Amino acid sequence: IAILADLQGPKLRTGKMREGGVPLERDQELILTTDEIIGEPGRVPIQYKELPRAVKAGERILLDDGMLELEVLETGETEIRTRVILTGVLMSNKGMNLPDASLDIPALTAKDLEDVKFALDHQVDWIALSFVRKSQEVHELKNIIQGYSTFGRATPVIAKIEKPDAVKNIDAIIDAADGIMIARGDLGIETSPETVPSVQKMLISKCLVAAKPVITATQMLDSMIRNPRPTRAEASDVANAVLDGTDAIMLSGETASGQFPIEAVTTMAKIAEEAERLRQSMGAKIKYSEPRVFTAAGAICHAAVYTSVETKSKAIIAPTVSGATAKLMASFRPEVPLIAVTPSPMVQRQLTLYWGTYPLLTKRLSNTDEVVTDAINVAHAKGYIGEGDTVVLTAGVVGNVRSATNLMMVRRIDRTLARGTGIGQREVAGVLMHIKPPIGDGEDIIVGPQHILFAEKIDRTCIKLLRRSGGLITLQGGMDSPGAVAAVELGLPAIVGIEGNLNELVDGISVILDANTGQLSEWKK
Repeated sequence: IAILADLQGPKLRTGKMREGGVPLERDQELILTTDEIIGEPGRVPIQYKELPRAVKAGERILLDDGMLELEVLETGETEIRTRVILTGVLMSNKGMNLPDASLDIPALTAKDLEDVKFALDHQVDWIALSFVRKSQEVHELKNIIQGYSTFGRATPVIAKIEKPDAVKNIDAIIDAADGIMIARGDLGIETSPETVPSVQKMLISKCLVAAKPVITATQMLDSMIRNPRPTRAEASDVANAVLDGTDAIMLSGETASGQFPIEAVTTMAKIAEEAERLRQSMGAKIKYSEPRVFTAAGAICHAAVYTSVETKSKAIIAPTVSGATAKLMASFRPEVPLIAVTPSPMVQRQLTLYWGTYPLLTKRLSNTDEVVTDAINVAHAKGYIGEGDTVVLTAGVVGNVRSATNLMMVRRIDRTLARGTGIGQREVAGVLMHIKPPIGDGEDIIVGPQHILFAEKIDRTCIKLLRRSGGLITLQGGMDSPGAVAAVELGLPAIVGIEGNLNELVDGISVILDANTGQLSEWKK
């Protein structure tokens, strides 16, 4: 499970109110003061000391997520005189939004800096920056993380989009951040509710093009804070976020303080699963923006996703050390599960955020063939793929520049019958045929490239048959065994020292001999 640390940021809040809160009546005059008092009718405290100098007459101040609204009448050194527009009861420490003003407040507070160090000390997987307005604020946080991190480990940053300035500067922010969160609560207050759907779709589309993950958040199942079932509008909202192509959907108050947290999680999962089924059934009718990634790895990932459709593959398997291949692959929104196999527990956790990605942990290997075989075995063991399934694999050939992804292959997951030591680099399919030396001249034995010969051991009398055959299997093992020596001399794919379900290795069965892995599999034509 990945952990995201959400920095509080420069959230404007009211101060402490009297017990039961302070009632606000329509057209009532209300004084906001920086003095440290207990709020009472007509006069309430605010925590940000510079606010009286930051707002002007005629501007709006929204309280408690926009449930209460004030109009600024006059400002002084320590006070703001306002008129109540939307009524209600103001409780302690409620949030304040200024949709008509632009405050020059640092995105990172002193408390945020302490929280960043705490988060890094506890090895969180993501850090979210609140109230981002420009890309420089993201870079500032990244530099701080780099300075605090052990060995310079770069914990990725999620930029929360909840200010109008952030929407204006979105391209630079997406480029600077490792992903974004659409924080629709504050965004809807700071802009207007009717613009949130179009902004949401725009942000998701831009993240797809940039190959960055996007989280859709806030008030998705808000009624489930109080009720065991969502409204139909909320169900549609969650489903539409999935259909838009978001990587993740987020609950906040529903699970943090709601009365039905388990029901909320279960409900959201069911809605998301149903939306995924709808998306798959609609197929080509839903078009997502494609990433603009002009690299060899990007081309391989694009080809892998396209190939998975054309070959009706069960999954795409992407062995990855840094997670870069899987992240890029996910941005193409594949129609099948993306199995990311990695030796890094940190990368495994971080990849849980990405679209359709199922990260699995494995051991570190250095040989490309071993990496591919291990990835298939891990995915098979976890039940994501089974015998007879076709899968698309990507990998980086060991030794290439920076181990970048530069290889794609299509593999069928056939039932393994036996294993041994592979001789050669090829995979061949054919019909199993038993032989028992000595052979004689062998002229009366019909053998062709379609035959894979199987013997306890061979001698020189078998050479004529081997020349005509497609492959060799022997029980006798060792690289100095007659079978291994003959295979090398003839350039013949072979497996020596084979072990396994030998009773199934009867004449006439169709098999696949993989000399790379030393694996003999059943071949279902």
